Amino acid sequence: MGARCSKLSACWWPPHFKSPRLENGAAGEDGSGVPVFAEYSLDELRAATDGFATDRIVSEHGEKAPNVVYRGTLFSSGATVAIKRFGRSAWPDARQFVEEARAVGLLRSGRLSNLIGCCCEGGERLLVAEFMPHDTLAKHLFHWETKPLSWAMRVRAALYVAQALEYCTLKGRALYHDLHAYRVLFDVDGNPRLSCFGLMKNSRDGKSYSTNLAFTPPEYLKTGRVIPESVVYSFGTILLDLLSGKHIPPSHALDLIRGRNITVLMDSCLDGHVSSSDGTEMVRLASRCLQYEARDRPNLKAVVSALASLQKDASAPSHTLLGISQDAVKENAEQVSFSATEKAYATADLEQVHELLENEGYDEDETASFKVSLSSWPGQPSESIQVKKNGDDAFQSKDFTTVLECYSRFIDTGAMESPTMLVRRGFANVVLGRMEDALEDARRAEGISPEWPTAHYLQGMALIGLGMELDGHEKLRIAASLEAQRTGRN
Repeated sequence: MGARCSKLSACWWPPHFKSPRLENGAAGEDGSGVPVFAEYSLDELRAATDGFATDRIVSEHGEKAPNVVYRGTLFSSGATVAIKRFGRSAWPDARQFVEEARAVGLLRSGRLSNLIGCCCEGGERLLVAEFMPHDTLAKHLFHWETKPLSWAMRVRAALYVAQALEYCTLKGRALYHDLHAYRVLFDVDGNPRLSCFGLMKNSRDGKSYSTNLAFTPPEYLKTGRVIPESVVYSFGTILLDLLSGKHIPPSHALDLIRGRNITVLMDSCLDGHVSSSDGTEMVRLASRCLQYEARDRPNLKAVVSALASLQKDASAPSHTLLGISQDAVKENAEQVSFSATEKAYATADLEQVHELLENEGYDEDETASFKVSLSSWPGQPSESIQVKKNGDDAFQSKDFTTVLECYSRFIDTGAMESPTMLVRRGFANVVLGRMEDALEDARRAEGISPEWPTAHYLQGMALIGLGMELDGHEKLRIAASLEAQRTGRN
């Protein structure tokens, strides 16, 4: 008699039950402050988006390769993320998709909305990235409501995007798909960031450079190949957006530039806010980036240098330039706050869950309504007390085989229906990989104490262990709500 180990160990946890956060270590970061790249299950991402609910959609576009981006909340960490779900026809080669995602997931820069994970199950292809709460550059340029984007922020956006492209190019990722104002996002502090999604090829065959010819470099149309200067051409379209405040096809813009009709090209909202020399220099830079021959375009290092010299209000925080209040910055920076109990069950921390159950003791039994009938015990009442004590001692020493034997003897005779004993036996079943039995014990505990958070937490953990992640995370949410009510936590 005795457990397989003297203490809890990760080897006892069913492989499919592990969260990618656990696989990548407790911190879940690689030193950059950004979670390390991980592969998520479809159920985990489905739970993060409330079943891909329509009210979670933040963008939806693409006729040839339809895809939708959702705002999700990872229950394993409480992090808010952007989840891109590709159309069913995208990325038919699963291996290619994962390899491409992992390559992009190695990039880490404060100028990118970094890719932190992917999912590839059946015909589903999803990407997980840092969430940017303050909309796109396109929204602030083309669809503003209160005031137009300031010149200082426009130049800062151009500089930050150029720096992002330079970083990606140095890391061997010079290819960017459909670079335009919708690909530039604003983070919690109002800083412009380049979307990592554009670094992934997005086509039926996973090979084509772009599906939008308006942003495609001329050399690709001629040869089907791209070079580092190709992304400079695409960047020129970003400069046009920033200058004009509207969409202008590259070819038409060059005609305006050649005709020296700069006043027509410039956004009228900038009148009186931009010096003639700064406006002329930005137009000149855009013209150089949009040259038909790649050899006539500047490299990204030169572009960054030119934009750095045009910076205005460099010391001003981005949220100030973007018109975001400090309170809004703090509000968006706050992630879902998990209690120690929530986090332990959500991240499958068996050591922590065991400690929580130990500390809770039999407190719930004091308030629960359960039956005690020692007359049904097949022997002397003192034996029942000893069996319970043996079970408690075994639980404390993590001898879970003995826990099952002792608690089962006590419970199955009908001598007592203790919610604590049921949960402890359920936890022992979890550790030993008997998820269905664990779920049944947790449900019986809930039947005795319907508002006991622990009974719901254990059900959530068991459901996830059975591969029912959506149901499991929903149960964990219910448990968290009950815990909040008990502790007065908001």
